[in-house]
Amino acid sequence: MLVFTFPGQGSQRHGMGSPWVDHPSWELVDDASAAAGRDIARLLLEAGQEELTITSNAQLATFTLSMVVLDAIERTGLAPAAAAGHSLGEYSALVAVGALAYEQGVSLVAERGDAMAEAASDRPGTMAAVLGLDVDQVDVACRRADAEVWIANDNAPGQVVIAGDAAGVDAAGIIAKELGAKRVMGFPVGGAFHTPLMAPARVRLRKALGDTRFSDADIPVVANVDAQSHTEAADWASLLSAQLCSPVRWRQTMSELGAMGATNLVEVGPGGVLTGLAKRGLPGVAAHAVATPADVDGLLKAMAPSAHLSDHPLLNDGEHLFVRERLVVSPAAGVFVPADGATAVGAAVDVGALLGTVNGVEVRSPFRGSLQGMLALDDERVTEGQPIAWLLAG
Repeated sequence: MLVFTFPGQGSQRHGMGSPWVDHPSWELVDDASAAAGRDIARLLLEAGQEELTITSNAQLATFTLSMVVLDAIERTGLAPAAAAGHSLGEYSALVAVGALAYEQGVSLVAERGDAMAEAASDRPGTMAAVLGLDVDQVDVACRRADAEVWIANDNAPGQVVIAGDAAGVDAAGIIAKELGAKRVMGFPVGGAFHTPLMAPARVRLRKALGDTRFSDADIPVVANVDAQSHTEAADWASLLSAQLCSPVRWRQTMSELGAMGATNLVEVGPGGVLTGLAKRGLPGVAAHAVATPADVDGLLKAMAPSAHLSDHPLLNDGEHLFVRERLVVSPAAGVFVPADGATAVGAAVDVGALLGTVNGVEVRSPFRGSLQGMLALDDERVTEGQPIAWLLAG
């Protein structure tokens, strides 16, 4: 089972949009800028790390680039059977499965980032990673500190993040080391995210969530708050509201995805933090980080057809059309020449079927389905990764 995961705040990097400027998926950046009323292209290309660390900037930039990467992957025909996102990444996951419209996702992320930044300004806080200590012992450290400090992220065995005011985090960190923690590392953030100190932001976000239309989805998203899969539109306003002041249960989320049958996890967006956590939390499950166009090419090479089609539970269960659409893309740049008899609409296409050549390089379908149309014309010059044919899987 193929699972898409999406990173949260902290994965942003200076210039992380540069590899995508000439890619067709970059057009989503203009759409996001229009929806947010912000120059997101500048954030992705020019903003320094200090500017990107500002909560409102970090969240918009990370979300938008995740959507660019998602769009590029979708152009290859790969589709997930489940999704999850770490904190901010949950909004990306909802867009990925069709539960939230892209423009509404941009608006919500902008409002969330502004609300969290305002709350952090009113009640400054910080966060720190506690390494090498069981989550129950980290909880003991927070309680013994007798201060405003709580568990914010249960990321993986031996990796727990605490958050609160500076004095509380310092006190809990000292106690955690006494209890056996190998290391306590502070984060350069100005807010205690996923703790009660974010309550003012929750009030503001609730209003925005109340004005947002969610949709039911065939593909489940495993939520941060309860580590359970959800497909119903009615669930998400309360889950996203609760998420602001509740710990991210990522270790439990990984366990749930494993129990659902995950075989491949793809981190869609900047960074590679979730890929590392998956390797620790789900041994035996292949993990792939996709942040650049080259990574998309690498993912396609790594994913044999059986890895993402034969175990996809939605392919034969009367799913909606968008779940079954598959794109066959060009393996090279050059002139496309269709194979004899390969362009008849409605024709059955088997895995490995020859659809044509590009500069002598064979274009073969990694999917089984019926041909809905050719997206490249006879003797048209195409680029590597450009869609060649549109299939309906079946």
